[in-house]
Amino acid sequence: MRPANLTIDVLRGLDSDGAVARLTPLPDTTVAGLLGELGPGRAVAILDRFGPERRRQIAFAAGQGENGQWLTGQNWPAETVGRLMEPAPAVFAPDATVAEVIEKLRPILSHTLVTYVFVVDGEQYLAGLVTFRELAFAQPSQRLSEIMVARPFALRPDTLVIEAMREVVHRHYPAYPVCDGEGRLIGVVRGAELFEEQAFEISAQAGAMVGVEKEERLATRWQRALRLRHPWLQLNLVTAFVAASVVGLFQGTVNHIVLLAVFIPVLSGQCSNTGCQALAVTLRGMTLGEMKSSRAAALLMKEAWLGFINGSLTGLVAAAGMFWLAHHQGHPQALLLAAITFFAMTGSCAVSGLAGAAVPLGLKRLGADPATASSIFLTTATDVVSMGLFLGLAAWLIAV
Repeated sequence: MRPANLTIDVLRGLDSDGAVARLTPLPDTTVAGLLGELGPGRAVAILDRFGPERRRQIAFAAGQGENGQWLTGQNWPAETVGRLMEPAPAVFAPDATVAEVIEKLRPILSHTLVTYVFVVDGEQYLAGLVTFRELAFAQPSQRLSEIMVARPFALRPDTLVIEAMREVVHRHYPAYPVCDGEGRLIGVVRGAELFEEQAFEISAQAGAMVGVEKEERLATRWQRALRLRHPWLQLNLVTAFVAASVVGLFQGTVNHIVLLAVFIPVLSGQCSNTGCQALAVTLRGMTLGEMKSSRAAALLMKEAWLGFINGSLTGLVAAAGMFWLAHHQGHPQALLLAAITFFAMTGSCAVSGLAGAAVPLGLKRLGADPATASSIFLTTATDVVSMGLFLGLAAWLIAV
């Protein structure tokens, strides 16, 4: 018997550890039933957080009931199609007649959603599939081989979900057969589960860019949220010290021309936004499968050029602001300060655009998640470049 306050919606809002904490006091059969309603991917992720013995007991309880299909994917790696896989509920031989298939499906349909009838040969190779529409309009004596769609599209169980989404983006099917490397049918993954998992992955990218783990949910306890977030903030602090050290190198210049300090956050903020725009477009291209290795150089050139143009246009406005403020304060080199501001803004935005595309590409080449804390590294790069170029030009062109 499940607690009245533990609904599926509540369970969905918890991270895996929070879900385990709420489920642990419940009987194994209740836990198995709740996990069965969540969907294979999420259910297996939560099951993995239980201890070995409790995990075995819950799996056994699930295997005894009708909601144990989600266990099919427990042996496949996380974020793969196999993790979302269920057994195919309707599998028949090519020579089965329509009347035989309908008769055998009657008891199954009372408790299982059947979308397609899968047709396999004696060695379980997927030969085709039959939709229910074709089944309904076919003659009872017709064989499945006569009405099936031969060689249907199928997924591989070891394919990453994000890669599978690129393959099915133009195929909005309610379910997809899953075959091994030799073409044998080993299961099925429902389109709703696939899209739900991918929606979760995409929604997690924004948090991953600033060090928020995708495992964290709104209902995650603050102690766990602290453990997940704090290491990234320490890393951010270290990179902030790097940027601060650049200002320290030109402390004499800033002391001599205090006006420079007013425009440091202007350049830093503008360059950071330029880099983040390039970063967002690059990550979107990676997610949608548009980013090919052959296009990397072109992307870098494009983002650097866009940064240069945007930096020039915003640099004119910033330079006008610097000239007005310096002239208003009676600074003798107001025009030179305006020129420095313009060239620093232009050059920094060009480099920031280049960095915005290069950071995720570099992380991917190193085998790391391109979205993970990208903005932390990008912000450091843009701060160092913008402040270094701005203060460096001032120290070089204006005698201290």
